[in-house]
Amino acid sequence: MDIKTMKSGTSEVKQARLPLGALLALATSIFITILTETLPSALLPQMGASLRVSEPLVGQLVSIYAIGSIFAAIPLTVATQTWGRKLLLLIAVGGFAVVNTVTAISTNYDVTLVARFFAGVFAGLLWSLVVGYAARMVPEQLQGRAIAIAMVGTPLALTIGIPVGAFLGKAIGWQYAFGIMSALTLLLVTWMGIKLPRFPGQAAGKRVPLTQVLAVPGVKPVLLVTLAYILAHNILYTYIVPFLAPVGMADKIDIVLLVFGIAALIGIWIIGILIDRWMRELVIASTVLFAVASLMLGLWARNPMVVYVCIALWGVAYGGTATLFQTASAKAAGSVADIAQSIIVTVWNIAIAGGGVIGGIVLHTFSVTYFPWMLLALLTLALLVAWNSRSAGFPSATRA
Repeated sequence: MDIKTMKSGTSEVKQARLPLGALLALATSIFITILTETLPSALLPQMGASLRVSEPLVGQLVSIYAIGSIFAAIPLTVATQTWGRKLLLLIAVGGFAVVNTVTAISTNYDVTLVARFFAGVFAGLLWSLVVGYAARMVPEQLQGRAIAIAMVGTPLALTIGIPVGAFLGKAIGWQYAFGIMSALTLLLVTWMGIKLPRFPGQAAGKRVPLTQVLAVPGVKPVLLVTLAYILAHNILYTYIVPFLAPVGMADKIDIVLLVFGIAALIGIWIIGILIDRWMRELVIASTVLFAVASLMLGLWARNPMVVYVCIALWGVAYGGTATLFQTASAKAAGSVADIAQSIIVTVWNIAIAGGGVIGGIVLHTFSVTYFPWMLLALLTLALLVAWNSRSAGFPSATRA
Protein backbone atom coordinates (compact mmCIF):
# COMPACT_ATOMS: atom_id res chain seq x y z
CA MET A 1 0.00 0.00 0.00
CA ASP A 2 1.50 3.40 -0.96
CA ILE A 3 1.67 6.45 1.29
CA LYS A 4 -1.23 8.17 -0.48
CA THR A 5 -3.50 5.18 0.07
CA MET A 6 -2.41 4.91 3.70
CA LYS A 7 -3.19 8.58 4.26
CA SER A 8 -6.56 8.14 2.59
CA GLY A 9 -7.35 5.11 4.76
CA THR A 10 -6.34 6.99 7.90
CA SER A 11 -8.54 9.91 6.90
CA GLU A 12 -11.51 7.58 6.36
CA VAL A 13 -10.97 6.05 9.80
CA LYS A 14 -10.91 9.50 11.40
CA GLN A 15 -14.02 10.56 9.52
CA ALA A 16 -15.80 7.41 10.70
CA ARG A 17 -15.20 8.20 14.38
CA LEU A 18 -18.13 9.67 16.27
CA PRO A 19 -17.44 13.13 17.80
CA LEU A 20 -18.77 12.09 21.20
CA GLY A 21 -18.05 15.37 23.01
CA ALA A 22 -20.09 17.40 20.53
CA LEU A 23 -22.86 14.80 20.28
CA LEU A 24 -23.17 14.61 24.09
CA ALA A 25 -23.43 18.40 24.22
CA LEU A 26 -26.37 18.13 21.81
CA ALA A 27 -27.81 15.34 23.97
CA THR A 28 -27.61 17.61 27.02
CA SER A 29 -29.48 20.35 25.17
CA ILE A 30 -32.24 17.81 24.46
CA PHE A 31 -32.13 16.80 28.14
CA ILE A 32 -32.81 20.40 29.18
CA THR A 33 -35.53 20.76 26.56
CA ILE A 34 -37.41 17.61 27.59
CA LEU A 35 -37.03 18.44 31.27
CA THR A 36 -38.42 21.93 30.72
CA GLU A 37 -41.29 20.55 28.66
CA THR A 38 -42.47 17.72 30.90
CA LEU A 39 -41.57 18.69 34.47
CA PRO A 40 -44.98 20.33 35.15
CA SER A 41 -46.59 16.94 34.45
CA ALA A 42 -44.75 15.48 37.46
CA LEU A 43 -45.49 18.51 39.65
CA LEU A 44 -49.20 19.10 38.97
CA PRO A 45 -50.29 19.23 42.64
CA GLN A 46 -47.35 21.36 43.84
CA MET A 47 -47.54 23.90 41.00
CA GLY A 48 -51.32 24.06 41.23
CA ALA A 49 -51.22 24.83 44.97
CA SER A 50 -48.43 27.42 44.59
CA LEU A 51 -49.99 29.21 41.60
CA ARG A 52 -53.53 28.79 43.02
CA VAL A 53 -54.97 27.05 39.97
CA SER A 54 -56.47 23.61 39.23
CA GLU A 55 -54.48 20.62 37.97
CA PRO A 56 -55.99 20.81 34.44
CA LEU A 57 -54.77 24.44 34.26
CA VAL A 58 -51.27 23.36 35.28
CA GLY A 59 -51.53 20.79 32.48
CA GLN A 60 -51.98 23.71 30.11
CA LEU A 61 -48.44 24.85 30.99
CA VAL A 62 -47.36 21.85 28.91
CA SER A 63 -49.82 22.78 26.16
CA ILE A 64 -48.74 26.43 25.96
CA TYR A 65 -45.11 25.31 25.70
CA ALA A 66 -46.10 23.20 22.73
CA ILE A 67 -48.08 26.08 21.21
CA GLY A 68 -44.94 28.25 21.39
CA SER A 69 -43.07 25.62 19.38
CA ILE A 70 -45.96 25.29 16.93
CA PHE A 71 -45.92 29.01 16.17
CA ALA A 72 -42.15 29.37 16.09
CA ALA A 73 -40.52 26.26 14.61
CA ILE A 74 -41.34 26.69 10.92
CA PRO A 75 -41.26 30.52 10.65
CA LEU A 76 -38.01 30.84 12.61
CA THR A 77 -36.30 28.00 10.74
CA VAL A 78 -37.33 29.37 7.35
CA ALA A 79 -36.40 32.95 8.28
CA THR A 80 -32.96 31.93 9.58
CA GLN A 81 -31.94 29.55 6.79
CA THR A 82 -28.91 31.72 6.01
CA TRP A 83 -27.73 32.07 9.63
CA GLY A 84 -24.82 30.07 11.01
CA ARG A 85 -26.16 26.94 12.67
CA LYS A 86 -23.98 27.22 15.79
CA LEU A 87 -25.08 30.77 16.60
CA LEU A 88 -28.74 29.77 16.27
CA LEU A 89 -28.25 26.75 18.51
CA LEU A 90 -26.54 28.80 21.22
CA ILE A 91 -29.35 31.38 21.10
CA ALA A 92 -31.94 28.63 21.47
CA VAL A 93 -30.17 26.99 24.42
CA GLY A 94 -29.43 30.32 26.12
CA GLY A 95 -33.11 31.18 25.89
CA PHE A 96 -33.94 28.29 28.22
CA ALA A 97 -31.80 29.83 30.97
CA VAL A 98 -33.89 32.99 30.75
CA VAL A 99 -37.38 31.45 30.65
CA ASN A 100 -36.69 28.84 33.33
CA THR A 101 -35.38 31.58 35.62
CA VAL A 102 -38.60 33.55 35.09
CA THR A 103 -40.63 30.38 35.81
CA ALA A 104 -38.63 29.73 38.98
CA ILE A 105 -39.25 33.17 40.48
CA SER A 106 -42.83 33.59 39.26
CA THR A 107 -45.74 33.39 41.70
CA ASN A 108 -48.33 34.35 39.09
CA TYR A 109 -49.97 31.84 36.75
CA ASP A 110 -50.22 34.31 33.84
CA VAL A 111 -46.52 35.21 34.05
CA THR A 112 -45.63 31.53 34.19
CA LEU A 113 -47.84 30.90 31.17
CA VAL A 114 -46.00 33.55 29.13
CA ALA A 115 -42.61 32.17 30.18
CA ARG A 116 -43.72 28.69 29.15
CA PHE A 117 -44.82 29.99 25.75
CA PHE A 118 -41.36 31.45 25.07
CA ALA A 119 -39.74 28.26 26.36
CA GLY A 120 -41.67 26.52 23.59
CA VAL A 121 -40.41 29.08 21.05
CA PHE A 122 -36.79 28.30 21.93
CA ALA A 123 -37.55 24.57 21.94
CA GLY A 124 -39.05 24.77 18.45
CA LEU A 125 -35.88 26.38 17.12
CA LEU A 126 -33.59 23.93 18.96
CA TRP A 127 -35.41 20.78 17.79
CA SER A 128 -35.27 22.04 14.19
CA LEU A 129 -31.48 22.24 14.38
CA VAL A 130 -30.23 19.34 16.51
CA VAL A 131 -30.90 16.41 14.15
CA GLY A 132 -29.37 18.15 11.14
CA TYR A 133 -26.40 19.23 13.25
CA ALA A 134 -25.73 15.69 14.45
CA ALA A 135 -26.07 14.30 10.93
CA ARG A 136 -23.64 16.84 9.44
CA MET A 137 -20.89 15.89 11.90
CA VAL A 138 -20.55 12.30 10.64
CA PRO A 139 -20.48 10.35 7.34
CA GLU A 140 -23.79 9.05 5.99
CA GLN A 141 -23.34 5.49 7.27
CA LEU A 142 -23.14 6.76 10.87
CA GLN A 143 -25.92 9.35 10.76
CA GLY A 144 -28.53 7.16 12.44
CA ARG A 145 -26.17 6.35 15.31
CA ALA A 146 -25.10 10.00 15.70
CA ILE A 147 -28.73 11.10 15.86
CA ALA A 148 -29.44 8.37 18.42
CA ILE A 149 -26.63 9.68 20.65
CA ALA A 150 -27.94 13.24 20.34
CA MET A 151 -31.44 12.01 21.18
CA VAL A 152 -30.26 10.10 24.28
CA GLY A 153 -31.06 13.27 26.19
CA THR A 154 -34.74 12.33 25.96
CA PRO A 155 -34.63 9.05 27.94
CA LEU A 156 -32.02 10.47 30.32
CA ALA A 157 -34.39 13.34 31.11
CA LEU A 158 -37.17 10.84 31.67
CA THR A 159 -34.94 8.43 33.63
CA ILE A 160 -33.02 10.88 35.78
CA GLY A 161 -34.27 14.42 35.26
CA ILE A 162 -38.02 14.04 35.78
CA PRO A 163 -37.83 11.71 38.83
CA VAL A 164 -35.18 13.97 40.43
CA GLY A 165 -37.26 17.03 39.56
CA ALA A 166 -40.36 15.41 41.05
CA PHE A 167 -38.40 14.56 44.21
CA LEU A 168 -37.03 18.10 44.52
CA GLY A 169 -40.50 19.53 43.88
CA LYS A 170 -41.86 17.54 46.83
CA ALA A 171 -38.84 18.10 49.10
CA ILE A 172 -37.84 21.74 48.62
CA GLY A 173 -40.29 23.26 46.14
CA TRP A 174 -40.86 23.15 42.38
CA GLN A 175 -39.26 26.58 41.87
CA TYR A 176 -35.86 25.21 42.87
CA ALA A 177 -36.09 22.52 40.19
CA PHE A 178 -36.49 25.19 37.50
CA GLY A 179 -33.73 27.31 39.04
CA ILE A 180 -31.29 24.39 38.96
CA MET A 181 -32.14 23.83 35.28
CA SER A 182 -31.24 27.46 34.55
CA ALA A 183 -27.82 27.05 36.19
CA LEU A 184 -27.15 23.84 34.24
CA THR A 185 -28.16 25.58 31.01
CA LEU A 186 -25.57 28.33 31.50
CA LEU A 187 -22.87 25.67 31.85
CA LEU A 188 -24.19 23.93 28.74
CA VAL A 189 -23.91 27.09 26.63
CA THR A 190 -20.20 27.26 27.50
CA TRP A 191 -19.68 23.58 26.68
CA MET A 192 -21.45 23.86 23.33
CA GLY A 193 -19.48 26.99 22.46
CA ILE A 194 -16.25 25.03 22.93
CA LYS A 195 -17.19 21.65 21.43
CA LEU A 196 -19.54 22.24 18.51
CA PRO A 197 -18.13 22.80 15.01
CA ARG A 198 -19.45 25.71 12.96
CA PHE A 199 -21.79 24.97 10.05
CA PRO A 200 -23.02 27.61 7.61
CA GLY A 201 -26.66 28.15 6.74
CA GLN A 202 -28.15 28.01 3.25
CA ALA A 203 -26.75 30.37 0.62
CA ALA A 204 -28.97 33.45 0.25
CA GLY A 205 -30.12 32.46 -3.23
CA LYS A 206 -31.03 28.88 -2.26
CA ARG A 207 -33.98 29.33 0.07
CA VAL A 208 -36.40 26.40 -0.16
CA PRO A 209 -40.17 27.03 0.01
CA LEU A 210 -42.20 25.04 2.51
CA THR A 211 -44.48 23.54 -0.13
CA GLN A 212 -41.48 22.04 -1.91
CA VAL A 213 -40.42 20.25 1.28
CA LEU A 214 -43.93 18.87 1.88
CA ALA A 215 -43.97 17.53 -1.68
CA VAL A 216 -40.91 15.34 -1.06
CA PRO A 217 -42.03 11.66 -1.09
CA GLY A 218 -42.18 10.16 2.37
CA VAL A 219 -42.38 13.40 4.34
CA LYS A 220 -46.17 13.39 4.80
CA PRO A 221 -46.44 9.77 6.07
CA VAL A 222 -43.72 10.47 8.64
CA LEU A 223 -45.63 13.54 9.82
CA LEU A 224 -48.91 11.65 10.15
CA VAL A 225 -47.37 8.76 12.10
CA THR A 226 -45.60 11.25 14.36
CA LEU A 227 -48.85 13.14 15.03
CA ALA A 228 -50.86 10.03 15.97
CA TYR A 229 -48.13 8.40 18.07
CA ILE A 230 -47.06 11.48 20.02
CA LEU A 231 -50.66 12.55 20.61
CA ALA A 232 -51.31 9.13 22.18
CA HIS A 233 -48.18 9.43 24.33
CA ASN A 234 -49.00 12.90 25.62
CA ILE A 235 -52.61 12.22 26.50
CA LEU A 236 -51.35 9.69 29.02
CA TYR A 237 -48.02 11.27 30.05
CA THR A 238 -49.41 14.75 30.75
CA TYR A 239 -52.05 13.34 33.08
CA ILE A 240 -50.18 10.35 34.44
CA VAL A 241 -50.73 11.46 38.06
CA PRO A 242 -54.57 11.57 37.82
CA PHE A 243 -54.49 8.32 35.81
CA LEU A 244 -52.64 6.57 38.63
CA ALA A 245 -54.87 7.99 41.38
CA PRO A 246 -57.70 5.38 41.16
CA VAL A 247 -55.24 2.55 41.76
CA GLY A 248 -53.60 4.39 44.68
CA MET A 249 -50.30 5.04 42.88
CA ALA A 250 -50.37 8.84 42.56
CA ASP A 251 -47.96 9.20 45.50
CA LYS A 252 -45.54 6.84 43.75
CA ILE A 253 -45.15 9.05 40.67
CA ASP A 254 -41.37 9.36 41.14
CA ILE A 255 -41.01 5.55 41.07
CA VAL A 256 -43.37 5.22 38.11
CA LEU A 257 -41.44 7.84 36.14
CA LEU A 258 -38.16 6.17 37.05
CA VAL A 259 -39.45 2.84 35.66
CA PHE A 260 -40.61 4.64 32.52
CA GLY A 261 -37.29 6.44 32.12
CA ILE A 262 -35.12 3.33 32.58
CA ALA A 263 -37.26 1.49 30.06
CA ALA A 264 -36.99 4.44 27.65
CA LEU A 265 -33.20 4.36 28.01
CA ILE A 266 -33.25 0.68 27.04
CA GLY A 267 -35.45 1.56 24.06
CA ILE A 268 -33.11 4.20 22.68
CA TRP A 269 -30.11 1.91 23.25
CA ILE A 270 -31.76 -0.78 21.11
CA ILE A 271 -32.69 1.75 18.44
CA GLY A 272 -29.24 3.33 18.43
CA ILE A 273 -27.71 -0.06 17.60
CA LEU A 274 -30.25 -1.12 14.95
CA ILE A 275 -31.64 2.03 13.34
CA ASP A 276 -29.23 2.25 10.40
CA ARG A 277 -30.41 -1.18 9.17
CA TRP A 278 -33.90 -1.74 10.64
CA MET A 279 -35.63 1.63 10.83
CA ARG A 280 -38.96 0.48 9.33
CA GLU A 281 -39.17 -2.60 11.52
CA LEU A 282 -38.34 -0.58 14.64
CA VAL A 283 -41.13 1.94 13.93
CA ILE A 284 -43.67 -0.87 13.54
CA ALA A 285 -42.40 -2.73 16.63
CA SER A 286 -42.49 0.45 18.74
CA THR A 287 -46.08 1.21 17.71
CA VAL A 288 -47.25 -2.34 18.37
CA LEU A 289 -45.55 -2.45 21.78
CA PHE A 290 -47.17 0.83 22.87
CA ALA A 291 -50.56 -0.45 21.62
CA VAL A 292 -50.18 -3.66 23.65
CA ALA A 293 -49.39 -1.61 26.77
CA SER A 294 -52.47 0.56 26.13
CA LEU A 295 -54.70 -2.49 25.73
CA MET A 296 -53.39 -3.97 28.98
CA LEU A 297 -54.01 -0.68 30.79
CA GLY A 298 -57.54 -0.64 29.43
CA LEU A 299 -58.24 -4.15 30.71
CA TRP A 300 -56.25 -4.37 33.97
CA ALA A 301 -55.40 -0.81 35.10
CA ARG A 302 -56.60 -1.58 38.66
CA ASN A 303 -53.69 -3.96 39.24
CA PRO A 304 -50.51 -2.11 40.34
CA MET A 305 -48.15 -4.81 39.04
CA VAL A 306 -49.82 -4.73 35.61
CA VAL A 307 -49.51 -0.93 35.62
CA TYR A 308 -45.75 -1.15 36.27
CA VAL A 309 -45.35 -3.70 33.45
CA CYS A 310 -47.32 -1.46 31.09
CA ILE A 311 -45.27 1.59 32.09
CA ALA A 312 -42.09 -0.37 31.28
CA LEU A 313 -43.44 -1.52 27.88
CA TRP A 314 -44.54 2.02 27.11
CA GLY A 315 -41.10 3.34 28.06
CA VAL A 316 -39.24 0.87 25.82
CA ALA A 317 -41.60 1.70 22.95
CA TYR A 318 -41.34 5.47 23.38
CA GLY A 319 -37.64 5.80 24.23
CA GLY A 320 -36.35 5.96 20.67
CA THR A 321 -39.30 7.56 18.88
CA ALA A 322 -37.62 10.96 18.57
CA THR A 323 -34.66 9.24 16.91
CA LEU A 324 -36.87 7.09 14.67
CA PHE A 325 -39.23 9.79 13.42
CA GLN A 326 -36.60 12.50 13.01
CA THR A 327 -34.19 10.14 11.27
CA ALA A 328 -36.99 9.05 8.93
CA SER A 329 -37.79 12.71 8.25
CA ALA A 330 -34.15 13.64 7.65
CA LYS A 331 -33.56 10.72 5.29
CA ALA A 332 -36.74 11.42 3.34
CA ALA A 333 -36.05 15.16 3.05
CA GLY A 334 -32.34 14.95 2.17
CA SER A 335 -30.85 18.40 1.52
CA VAL A 336 -33.87 20.21 3.00
CA ALA A 337 -33.68 18.28 6.29
CA ASP A 338 -33.60 21.37 8.55
CA ILE A 339 -36.91 22.65 7.19
CA ALA A 340 -38.41 19.16 7.32
CA GLN A 341 -37.30 18.98 10.95
CA SER A 342 -39.06 22.27 11.68
CA ILE A 343 -42.27 20.78 10.24
CA ILE A 344 -41.95 17.60 12.30
CA VAL A 345 -41.23 19.72 15.39
CA THR A 346 -44.43 21.65 14.71
CA VAL A 347 -46.44 18.46 14.27
CA TRP A 348 -44.82 16.97 17.40
CA ASN A 349 -45.84 20.00 19.43
CA ILE A 350 -49.34 20.04 18.00
CA ALA A 351 -49.53 16.53 19.41
CA ILE A 352 -48.17 17.71 22.78
CA ALA A 353 -50.66 20.57 22.92
CA GLY A 354 -53.44 18.27 21.74
CA GLY A 355 -52.54 15.75 24.43
CA GLY A 356 -52.81 18.42 27.12
CA VAL A 357 -56.09 19.81 25.79
CA ILE A 358 -57.81 16.51 24.90
CA GLY A 359 -56.59 14.79 28.05
CA GLY A 360 -57.74 17.75 30.18
CA ILE A 361 -61.23 17.69 28.61
CA VAL A 362 -61.57 13.93 29.14
CA LEU A 363 -60.24 14.21 32.70
CA HIS A 364 -62.66 17.03 33.56
CA THR A 365 -65.72 15.72 31.70
CA PHE A 366 -65.46 11.93 31.69
CA SER A 367 -62.91 9.65 33.34
CA VAL A 368 -59.28 8.54 33.07
CA THR A 369 -60.57 5.06 32.15
CA TYR A 370 -61.13 6.40 28.61
CA PHE A 371 -57.42 7.13 28.12
CA PRO A 372 -56.19 3.63 27.11
CA TRP A 373 -58.87 3.23 24.44
CA MET A 374 -58.11 6.65 22.95
CA LEU A 375 -54.45 5.66 22.81
CA LEU A 376 -55.26 2.36 21.13
CA ALA A 377 -57.27 4.07 18.37
CA LEU A 378 -54.48 6.58 17.65
CA LEU A 379 -51.77 3.90 17.61
CA THR A 380 -53.78 1.74 15.22
CA LEU A 381 -53.89 4.69 12.82
CA ALA A 382 -50.11 5.21 13.18
CA LEU A 383 -49.46 1.52 12.53
CA LEU A 384 -51.60 1.47 9.37
CA VAL A 385 -49.84 4.52 7.90
CA ALA A 386 -46.35 3.21 8.75
CA TRP A 387 -47.17 -0.23 7.35
CA ASN A 388 -48.34 1.26 4.04
CA SER A 389 -45.34 3.61 3.68
CA ARG A 390 -42.87 0.97 2.54
CA SER A 391 -41.81 2.85 -0.62
CA ALA A 392 -41.19 6.25 1.01
CA GLY A 393 -41.22 7.45 4.58
CA PHE A 394 -40.51 4.15 6.34
CA PRO A 395 -38.74 2.00 3.73
CA SER A 396 -36.70 -1.07 4.59
CA ALA A 397 -33.01 -0.21 4.62
CA THR A 398 -30.58 -2.14 2.45
CA ARG A 399 -29.10 -4.79 4.74
CA ALA A 400 -25.36 -5.20 4.77
